[in-house]
Amino acid sequence: MIAVTTILALLLDQWLGEPRRWHPLVGFGRAAYYLEKIFNRSGSAHRQFINGIFCLLILLVPAVALIAFIQHKLVVYSLTITVLFDIVVLYWAIGLKSLTQHVQQVEANLSTGQLSSARQALALIVSRDTSQLEATDIAAGAIETTLENGCDAVFGALFWYLIAGAPGVIAYRLINTLDAMWGYRTKRYEWFGKSAAVLDDIANYVPARLTALSYALCGNTKLAIISWRRFAAKLDSPNAGPVMCAGAGSLNLKLGGDAVYQGQLKTKIEFGGDRPPHHSDISASIGLLNRAVCAVCLLLVVISIGLPIINSGLAQ
Repeated sequence: MIAVTTILALLLDQWLGEPRRWHPLVGFGRAAYYLEKIFNRSGSAHRQFINGIFCLLILLVPAVALIAFIQHKLVVYSLTITVLFDIVVLYWAIGLKSLTQHVQQVEANLSTGQLSSARQALALIVSRDTSQLEATDIAAGAIETTLENGCDAVFGALFWYLIAGAPGVIAYRLINTLDAMWGYRTKRYEWFGKSAAVLDDIANYVPARLTALSYALCGNTKLAIISWRRFAAKLDSPNAGPVMCAGAGSLNLKLGGDAVYQGQLKTKIEFGGDRPPHHSDISASIGLLNRAVCAVCLLLVVISIGLPIINSGLAQ
């Protein structure tokens, strides 16, 4: 049943994409924005940290408790409705088509030489300054965000659904959203967003490594493993490191390098393979992500068919 729910949620995402109106995460994001404005005021680091934890709990606990309550009631009422509920919740949490559409727009602009439009399209999905990037750097940025968000927007959601059902996937997605809003190492967010950032690192630890493994198995496996082992620990993020390094190696692309964030040049290592990225490699990164997702779905189908057979054999 889990395999069916997962596949149907992914198909629903491919059919409908991200809801244009009344998306729960949009409402959640607005609530998080206003709470941060109220509680993230000047004060000691300790006070900011406590306020951040308070806001995180206020936003997270009621939402997850509500989903758990609804699921409990539905299980008692109807298994079919429970499955439909899970499909909708998982669909809300997955952002594969939205991610694909954004990076494809970057590629479309690059392929026609519209660098200004490509920079603007990339700026919508990355936190770095894109205003001075050349074509190779724009392609690299789009590929990096495809690889990294493959974990956040797909694999992380699938993992936590498998572990903890609808409440688990909602908790994961909300934590991920708060980290995206508050998890910056700036004067304003360093301490207020610390709890969200740490919780996101914990929630993504296993999914990130499963994502990296999936990328490695669906491309140039040897180079992916080499890149993962050689470079991942040298990147700032403990979870984005394995994901992007394995993905870059799998595609045999040289990614990373210095980048500008909020007006400050940040020194970053290069990782992956030997080949500089081309705009066509954006499609290749999407293809790698799609193959990895299909591989996971196939694995779930095999497990769902194989386990009953194994259990039946053991019972005899």
